Amino acid sequence: MEIRPRAVAIPKETDQLEQGKYGPIYPKTPACYGFTIIAKVKPGRAEAIRAHGRTLAGALDGNPHLLAPLKLHYLRWVLFDDDTRFMYQGIFDTDFDRYTEDAVALFSRAGVSTAFENLEGFPEDWRTNPEAFVRFVRAHHCPSFIEYGEYPYVTSDEIKKALRVKNALSEMLDQMQ
Repeated sequence: MEIRPRAVAIPKETDQLEQGKYGPIYPKTPACYGFTIIAKVKPGRAEAIRAHGRTLAGALDGNPHLLAPLKLHYLRWVLFDDDTRFMYQGIFDTDFDRYTEDAVALFSRAGVSTAFENLEGFPEDWRTNPEAFVRFVRAHHCPSFIEYGEYPYVTSDEIKKALRVKNALSEMLDQMQ
């Protein structure tokens, strides 16, 4: 099996894209699905965002599968412009509608807040109003125009499975020595 890296250009106009429950569904790319949000930080709230990052990291230490329902490949949080703006980048296996509903349900069920609460214009009723959450995300989404994948269209579950197979083979070879 040859794995051939791929890139896909994403159209600027979304009129021709399939419409989901919350608007256009961007095409699956070699990097899977994802979005980038850039928003203003509420004055004086940058440290709260950093603290939320530490809290999330600690929660994942306690429960490494906490975010598993989101089918994430990776997340990136960046504070920039002297901590006045925040960038959230996520790559995941499901489309935007599913990711959003899963995220709202996951955080609501766990009683966990979101770093987004520290951003200007983020809806206070996001736990009970997924549409308001979506409107915020859509309004602050900065779509990419090209996405590249070294191992294109591979899901996070497939990556984990391949790593388990690799580990099992290594263990078997070690035992044969």
